Amino acid sequence: MTSTSQFSLPRLVLTVLLPFSLCYFLSYLYRAVNAVIAPNLVSDIGLDAGELGLLTAAYLIGFAGFQIPLGLLLDRFGPRKVQAILLCVGALGALLFAYAASKWGLSFGRMLIGMGSAGGLMAGFKAITLWVPEARRALANACVMAVGGLGILTATVPAEWATANFGWRGMFVGLVAITLAVAVFLYLVVPERPRQAQAPVVRASVFTAVGTIYMDPVFWRVAPFVALTAGSHIGIQTLWAGPWIRDVAGLERAGVADVLGLQAIGFLVGTLLTGYVADRLGRKGVGLLTTMTGFVLVFMAIQLAILFEPVAFTPVAWFAFGMFGQAGILAYAWLAQYFGVELAGRSNGCLNTLVFGVAFISQYVIGAIINQWPVMASGGYDPVAYQVSFGVFLALQAVALAWFMLKLPQAHLRRKAS
Repeated sequence: MTSTSQFSLPRLVLTVLLPFSLCYFLSYLYRAVNAVIAPNLVSDIGLDAGELGLLTAAYLIGFAGFQIPLGLLLDRFGPRKVQAILLCVGALGALLFAYAASKWGLSFGRMLIGMGSAGGLMAGFKAITLWVPEARRALANACVMAVGGLGILTATVPAEWATANFGWRGMFVGLVAITLAVAVFLYLVVPERPRQAQAPVVRASVFTAVGTIYMDPVFWRVAPFVALTAGSHIGIQTLWAGPWIRDVAGLERAGVADVLGLQAIGFLVGTLLTGYVADRLGRKGVGLLTTMTGFVLVFMAIQLAILFEPVAFTPVAWFAFGMFGQAGILAYAWLAQYFGVELAGRSNGCLNTLVFGVAFISQYVIGAIINQWPVMASGGYDPVAYQVSFGVFLALQAVALAWFMLKLPQAHLRRKAS
């Protein structure tokens, strides 16, 4: 397989890391922007909490539903062609979202955006398995993922500014143009796969491989823990963090955008820190899953603190939430090692399906739970509703942690990854 020995570092950054980082930037921008424009959607379309959750989660339906086909396509055709086409699908969805007049039209457009964003991270991970040495992939993955933090950051104060000046529909028209420009850039600069990686794939074996991954008992020891922690983080971060900051901390729209911006900075810092620590500890023999578990335990402690409504420490709490919420990234690099580079796209796609399935469920269910309490006189939601809904998913994470810690056969984990 081609490695960085055939690429200078600047060329690797320009032709691999940068274009796929831009894709993940857009993916997270689209994913998170509804946390800022939610009040506009509620007032313009007339949505309740459950409908807002379902509309926003339509992105996750498209995203999660396309993960298995995505893995097959990435392994068969490579990340360059697949991702360029998907960006065009996302641009079409953004255009529909910009002009839709009903919740169903908005939901369909957002579902297409989710489908077009489905490869934002996985295509980058696949490219890294092709061109980055195995020992440095966790760090390279973290670098690509960290740029997603800039997408979240752009979905806060800059998105609030764009909405105020151009309206949320005008902002989405601008995103259409940006998305198409990134598609052209990616298609022109990313190299084709190494010849060794272009071997024809027998169709029967393609689907058999997905079945093999989903039937692997080790996969099912790791996946629930990663899916529930990372998925809950996505569901809260990209929608319900904003209303919590408004209703529990009592901040106005500008203040909400500022705190969401801090959360995005935390995400950026945390993903880089996670990759750096994993890289350093890996050289000392500490496994990726061990490092991941340590970070996720901190994340669960932060969620517990948020349940106690730390209003005085709201910026700190949500900065920390963003910083530690995506430690599950390390599991993707580990799965690529465990199943091998030939199945890297499919194994990561299988896990990503579960992560975004949980994200969809959490985003919708939190809204449904919040709907069980009457809307307050201020027009916001009851703080107790947030405690209950967030607490449900924290409890599920604790169950998944117990399953992971008590049932995971550590010796078997090393069998394929070694």
